[in-house]
Amino acid sequence: MANRLINETSPYLLQHAENPVDWYPWGEEALARSKDEDKPILLSIGYSACHWCHVMERESFEDDAIASLMNANFVNIKVDREERPDLDAVYMEAVQMLTGSGGWPMTVFLTPEGKPFYGGTYYPPTDRMNMPGFPRVLLAVTEAYRTNRGEVERVTGQLTEQMGRTGQLPPGSNLLSVDILHEAYSKLAANFDYQNGGFGAAPKFPQPMTPEFLLRYYHHGYNQRALDMVEMTLEKMAYGGMYDQLGGGFHRYSTDAYWLVPHFEKMLYDNALLARLYLHAFQITGRPLYRRITEEILDYVLREMTDPQGGFYSAQDADSEGVEGKFFVWTPDEIRAVLGEDDGNLLGGFYGVTDAGNFEGSNILNIHQAPEAFALEHGISEEELAAVIARGKPLLLEEREKRIHPFRDDKVIASWNGLMLRAFAEAGAALGREDYVAAAAVNAGFIHGEMFVDGRLLRTYRDGRAKINGYLEDYSCVIDGYIALYEATFRREWLDRAVTLADTMNELFWDEDVGGFYDTGSEHEVLVTRPRDVFDNAQPCGGSVASEVLLRLAIITGNEDYNLKGSRPLRALSRVMSQAPGGAAYWLGVLDFYISLPKEIAIFGCGDEMTGKLLEAVYGRYLPNRALVGVDLSAPGQEDAAVGGDLPLLEGRGLVDGKATAYVCQNYVCQLPVNDADTLAAQLEE
Repeated sequence: MANRLINETSPYLLQHAENPVDWYPWGEEALARSKDEDKPILLSIGYSACHWCHVMERESFEDDAIASLMNANFVNIKVDREERPDLDAVYMEAVQMLTGSGGWPMTVFLTPEGKPFYGGTYYPPTDRMNMPGFPRVLLAVTEAYRTNRGEVERVTGQLTEQMGRTGQLPPGSNLLSVDILHEAYSKLAANFDYQNGGFGAAPKFPQPMTPEFLLRYYHHGYNQRALDMVEMTLEKMAYGGMYDQLGGGFHRYSTDAYWLVPHFEKMLYDNALLARLYLHAFQITGRPLYRRITEEILDYVLREMTDPQGGFYSAQDADSEGVEGKFFVWTPDEIRAVLGEDDGNLLGGFYGVTDAGNFEGSNILNIHQAPEAFALEHGISEEELAAVIARGKPLLLEEREKRIHPFRDDKVIASWNGLMLRAFAEAGAALGREDYVAAAAVNAGFIHGEMFVDGRLLRTYRDGRAKINGYLEDYSCVIDGYIALYEATFRREWLDRAVTLADTMNELFWDEDVGGFYDTGSEHEVLVTRPRDVFDNAQPCGGSVASEVLLRLAIITGNEDYNLKGSRPLRALSRVMSQAPGGAAYWLGVLDFYISLPKEIAIFGCGDEMTGKLLEAVYGRYLPNRALVGVDLSAPGQEDAAVGGDLPLLEGRGLVDGKATAYVCQNYVCQLPVNDADTLAAQLEE
């Protein structure tokens, strides 16, 4: 018989709807029952692409005896961390304080008031390798709650007193200078893996925001080695098994230091950030590899991760048929059966396929040798090798499609969609891919049409239902995407919507006393503590993106309040940025933008060839610190946009000699307007 989760939209919660556990979703019904019956709450938090979450479900939550223990002694609540990052943040902090570490699945025991008193992560069904079995934990917690309430209250008091302090940084008075960037670079360079690329040892995460900072650092001319570190990392990742060599897109992380064996789930936010990173590397270096990876990531998202209405799905699981990675691996015989003996052997060799295998008897495709070296070793030309790859990859992908696919979490998350929206808009403009810009526009229209209620952004959407108040990361990332789409199209509606959403974000999340943003809005449910995460982790924190979009909008609109709110958190975080740059990489980019005197670019276009060349000069080069506005005067209703406009960079300016014209300014002081792309390029490079 189905439990209460059957009425939820989250695929993760629906996966547990047939468990014998009497699961509740988080909400007033469960909390009220806990108080009425004076039962502790067992809170279990995970997500659909989490391998060990599935393991604990099979071992414990589907076991009738364990479920009976849970039902008899607890009010059981199941939470999708992707739907409720606030609950995840609050109780993960408690688990880390209790155990010294955290992860998913997360298991936390709460009082009826929602205060944590015990917790951990995965528990096996029986005692195993110094881990207590889950039934033992359940009985011990039950006994403690019934017979030692004083100790429970002491622990909850200590925990709740300490929780939330990591987000309450003291007001900063440090001078915001380039010295912070230099200190951060030195720390990162010392932690770089000069043999394999990336940072630290195994397991190795892509950490795309850190290479983004290094690209900025190189762009200023501070140190050539910054680009060398980025290029080594990007090439190793692109050639490794962590990258899906057939279908495009990156898996979540590498279990080893060499980028070979991944944890096979694919996350939307990883691929959004990595698509932008490879795009920016292409803009700097012109290397075709980086363009190819950018396009393959985005093509994968369009093919497998896009809702018919235009929303982007959240994740793909690591497992298929209950086996991690089974969908993605190959044997030599399987490849030869598709491609024939000659092409099969050559392509298999290029992708490191052997009879022994590199993963549980099968092969994760990876490029262990540069194409030119492989071609030379096998006595063929690079063109011949490229032809074999071009013939073979589509055939192998077609064959792979016949396999049982990993589970796909098809809920739409606002913040992750904002990240991917920006990736499509930026790549579409930079690479001349109108289909990418079109996908960005459809996605932005979907968010605007389906994920707002009464002017408030909602967190998730699935099966026609949008729900849950949006968090700071949702507001800031969607604003970011809207701005990128405006810059790619000059359609004013997206800029106007970004400004409106920014005003709402400031109203709901800004707190003058703390000098920054909270992760939950003022209208949100009151929890044990109000979360405020200031660290960039697998994705940028809501605060760092909020600061960036406000600083960009301050230049575009001339709104000084945006500038004040965007810059104020930087002072409080200056020490974190210089001393722990790995946890503040996006903040470092925001700081770089703030102190660099960004270029302000205005384009007045006529819909002609010259307009296209001016735009190519802007879109095609790496300009991380810029604000771009423009008007297509050939579009209906735009004839008077150049005179008396409400955007400072457009006001009083327009075409020169009746031709498409560009203006490059800094601090609203402009160089001479230009009508040709070469002169514009020279101004942009100054």
